[in-house]
Amino acid sequence: MTAGPVTPVTLERERPVTAAELSRRADWIRLNTVELIGQAGLGHYASTFSCAEIIATLYYHTLRLRPDDPGWPDRDRFLLGKGHVATGLWPVLADLGYFPADWLAQFGRIGSPLNDHPNMRLAPGIDFSSGSLGHNLSVGVGMALAGRLSGRDYRVFVLTGDGELQEGQIWEAAMAGSHYRLGGLVAIVDANGFSGSGPTSAAMNIEPLAQRFAAFGWLAREIDGNDPEALLRTFDRLPDPGSEQPVCVIARTRKGRGATLFEQAPQSWHLGLLSAEQQAEVVAEITARMQ
Repeated sequence: MTAGPVTPVTLERERPVTAAELSRRADWIRLNTVELIGQAGLGHYASTFSCAEIIATLYYHTLRLRPDDPGWPDRDRFLLGKGHVATGLWPVLADLGYFPADWLAQFGRIGSPLNDHPNMRLAPGIDFSSGSLGHNLSVGVGMALAGRLSGRDYRVFVLTGDGELQEGQIWEAAMAGSHYRLGGLVAIVDANGFSGSGPTSAAMNIEPLAQRFAAFGWLAREIDGNDPEALLRTFDRLPDPGSEQPVCVIARTRKGRGATLFEQAPQSWHLGLLSAEQQAEVVAEITARMQ
């Protein structure tokens, strides 16, 4: 007797979860980030820490997904514009079942499908690659338009950094998103105030962000991006994917959020490697909070 086809498990939108559970999950992402960067020998701590609550809320509550069928046409899409924070995404995808957890031990090694930036050709669950920043919102526009043309109701979420908004292509995409009335498109700006070279405002002022996106025809909402309750409220109140106005969530976050060492010197920990003593200090601080 042969077994029949297995019905894929769908993770529906707005799965039950509390804000406290998401806070704990965000700290779990931070702990895994520290471990993965430690084994790789270099990585982006502070940028990943700032958006841990955003990633946790999307993947454990908001997104409609089928981990055992990553190419399912009706899944919600997630594009990591600020691709250098993929370190925080890998443990989540492994936890949900996109790939075996033992893949994490390969992170950062030559030939590994899991690296500092996501590669859609190597890792299941990645909807578009990143490396050179600034492209993913444009790709998100195309995906949202394709969804409309094919009659599908998926949403496309694009997480960008505020430094990434200095790329001109972002604003071309912003114009296109409103021009094509893509209500299924959601941009999330991890506005932590820093880019790789220092404070964002010192390189090129991008404020006031909400007003700028509104001027481009988007529905702009500004929230505390490290507050799971605010994230839950905002994502649960998104317009229907078939509506005609894209949404931009300006998520005000703190670079290095969750570790005093990083919060006190966020730019120093944009890219780096903790010493054994520093790693123990960071892990102890996060673990104590999770008790």
